[in-house]
Amino acid sequence: MKSVETSGRTVEEAILMAVAQLGVRRDNLDIEIIEQPERRLFGIIGGKNAKIRATIKSDIKDEVKDFLSKLFEFMDVEAKIAIKEEDSKIMVHLSGDNMGLLIGYRGETLDALQYLTNLAVNKNNDEYKRIVIDTEEYRSKREETLRRLAKRLANKVQRTKRSIVLEPMNPYERRIIHSTLQNHPHVITYSEGDEPYRKVVIKLK
Repeated sequence: MKSVETSGRTVEEAILMAVAQLGVRRDNLDIEIIEQPERRLFGIIGGKNAKIRATIKSDIKDEVKDFLSKLFEFMDVEAKIAIKEEDSKIMVHLSGDNMGLLIGYRGETLDALQYLTNLAVNKNNDEYKRIVIDTEEYRSKREETLRRLAKRLANKVQRTKRSIVLEPMNPYERRIIHSTLQNHPHVITYSEGDEPYRKVVIKLK
């Protein structure tokens, strides 16, 4: 993060100097007062100017892009990063060749990227922002697949009168199953087991 130290007869004057040097608006700066001004005795003896340190506030979108760019460089992967902020969510879309490498088996690599990015970017921010990473519309396609699976298995449970235990899923995918069947008239769902092997169970009411 870029910062400068400036001085002036008053704190405000020192801040204006920092604004001019950094070329940003006042509300985009974090200000640390290093020294308060002291008035000169009789207007001629002693005295001291105010001194401040001004730092440009970090932009979470820039932090996300910077983190992922360094990660992809380490992985030797070329990917374009598009970022959009929606309320308390940061939506990241990746594009390029060989995006299957970033998706991994059933989205495991994509989930790991998302987890690491959330961890790295949010640790130094006062306001938590949920970061969602997607590529080739994998998440929406996966969600639709899981909703169809939930409905099909619910019908099977209703028909056979036997409970079904699904394969282990991450919390995001389990929530999709639960939300799809939460108002089903004949079955209920719950999770059992410990992470990362926690599973959804579908059973008759």
